[in-house]
Amino acid sequence: MIGPLAIATLTLAAQTKNIEDCLQTKIEDASFVSRRVTGIQKELRKINTDFANSYRFSYLTVKLKEPMKLRLDTNVDDTDVVLIFNGPRRLIRIPRSNINDRQNLAKKPGQRQTIFDFGVLTPSLIKEMIDAKFVRVDRATNDWVFDLTYHRNLDDDTRHRVWIDPEKKFITKREWYTQLGNKELLAVFTYEDAKLQDGVWFPTKVTVRNADNKVAGVTQHSGLKINSGLPDSHFKID
Repeated sequence: MIGPLAIATLTLAAQTKNIEDCLQTKIEDASFVSRRVTGIQKELRKINTDFANSYRFSYLTVKLKEPMKLRLDTNVDDTDVVLIFNGPRRLIRIPRSNINDRQNLAKKPGQRQTIFDFGVLTPSLIKEMIDAKFVRVDRATNDWVFDLTYHRNLDDDTRHRVWIDPEKKFITKREWYTQLGNKELLAVFTYEDAKLQDGVWFPTKVTVRNADNKVAGVTQHSGLKINSGLPDSHFKID
């Protein structure tokens, strides 16, 4: 006869999900233009100042490539600005001002930008940066819910709680919690309007709300291309 405790244990085991089943393994690269639809500085600053400043750009040309490569291009007041992440390294380039600032962010994961910021998880992220703990299956949406933290050796205890569509393999919702002692909620992101290209579902609209549940920013992506063969030269830092 199986006792109540054994039944509960078996039930919990049956409900446990693996983050590997939610990773987007078919993506090699992606490119699109991300345009600011809404950017309310008063509400964005409640999240943090650096995050608010990222919404001062009216558009970003985004290029992503696995593993862990990201390039953002924009133009402000007739000045080109380029931001490149290649693994843990970052380059900020402003040719008009002769700025070529290179940094190694290996121990500063919170300052790195990756495909995760756009609502997708890949194997390289789990290998290099992120640990995942299954929380539950959302009863309303059937999304799988995980708590994501950085690898212990990265010395950053920021936490993200994410809702992932296990069939389409993209994040539908993300809660961002501060690494400070009180672990306060900073922002909630919703990822919508996912498009299917080359076997990859990719969200094309991101809405961010602050801890007061006020819409602070909305971005919309257009011209999405998946697995077009972006060259590594686009992500060169040295």
